[in-house]
Amino acid sequence: MISSQAFFSALSFPVILALESSCDETAAAICTADGRLLASCISSQADIHRRYGGVVPEVASRNHILHVRPLVEAVLEEARLSLSDIGAFAATRGPGLVSSLLIGTSMAKALAVAEGKPFLAVNHMEGHLLSPFMAGQGPVRPSVALIVSGGHTMLVQVRAVGDYVLLGRTRDDAAGEAFDKVAKMIGLPYPGGPEIDKLASQGNPTAHAFPRSFLDGSSLEFSFSGLKTAVLYELPKLDLENPRALADVCASVQAAIIEVLVEKLVLAARQTGESLVTVSGGVSCNRGLRAALTARCEKEGLTLLLARTELCTDNAGMIAFAAAQHFQLGHSSSLEADVDPNLSLVN
Repeated sequence: MISSQAFFSALSFPVILALESSCDETAAAICTADGRLLASCISSQADIHRRYGGVVPEVASRNHILHVRPLVEAVLEEARLSLSDIGAFAATRGPGLVSSLLIGTSMAKALAVAEGKPFLAVNHMEGHLLSPFMAGQGPVRPSVALIVSGGHTMLVQVRAVGDYVLLGRTRDDAAGEAFDKVAKMIGLPYPGGPEIDKLASQGNPTAHAFPRSFLDGSSLEFSFSGLKTAVLYELPKLDLENPRALADVCASVQAAIIEVLVEKLVLAARQTGESLVTVSGGVSCNRGLRAALTARCEKEGLTLLLARTELCTDNAGMIAFAAAQHFQLGHSSSLEADVDPNLSLVN
């Protein structure tokens, strides 16, 4: 929580209330235009979907309906604000699950209409993209960003707010998807990425020579499907009931993914000439990745901004911050703006 003096000072800036419901997390947050997070609440459905081994869209949307209003009330109470104090309302427009996206956007639009305030439709990936600039790390400035999550792995050059160049993306599985699929193959619970991260710290990262797909020397594209296949072929040779063997597989898989991510990010910085690099998305919580990035960027003379761990997974704080950046530029969205499950960050 911010101090009382800072709190009242924050109200001199437009205050944004944002909702995030792109997948299975229902979240609400209030953020000032200069990036101070006044309140943030998340209702996770991880335990619900764990029994199915993945997200069930209908179940997710039903739970969004149950939790969205209580979360709005909770962040208003935490920030000690009323709806009339909010300068604009925002919600994730896409990408994501249509039935989930509709809950957050419908609620935000209804609040905007009721209060006579602007509405902003936000790209979920832009929320991740700008999240490293929160918590006093702003303003948003030229950089190369690695967004690495369950459904997306991409490199983006940031020129300014809303001015982005896609440098490369995955051709098949995203890094987070590769983590989760491998975890399922070796019998770890959903979501698998954090489970692999825990076990990897106990294993030998050189125990298995899993492939690193660099495609070619200058490519900024990613591919992780070959890694998944290599693990599948290796499994019959292993005794995964042996804790050490299981840890070695996790460590080797994690090392293969991390090496590709780090090398591609450094290559993107060299090709663009940017000295500032940022990393965000759920996979950026991975401890091994954070350590490798920190060491490599220091060696290369690059400035590294990592999104705070609580802002890496799906949350409304990053959506509020992205909305606030556009609101300061005089932008708003039509109430007719529809959700888009395949919304692109760069046209």
